[in-house]
Amino acid sequence: MALKTIKGINEESWSEFKSIAAKDGIKMGKLFEQMLEEYKKKSDEAWKFILSGKKILSDSEARDMKKIAEKSRREYGFRT
Repeated sequence: MALKTIKGINEESWSEFKSIAAKDGIKMGKLFEQMLEEYKKKSDEAWKFILSGKKILSDSEARDMKKIAEKSRREYGFRT
């Protein structure tokens, strides 16, 4: 088994991660896999909710907003 490193984890977070694994009686690698699977599942559910939800704007309102945004982006000083 190869040794992997995760950069940017502070000591407090690492200690808490180790204690959760110990409390649950599982290895830290297995806990990481479970956390990753849970994250992916919740992320997929969130996107499904967002993309299949009720429209906030009608199609004509969305087209009008897009035209206004395009026009304002062409104005002098928008991009410097």
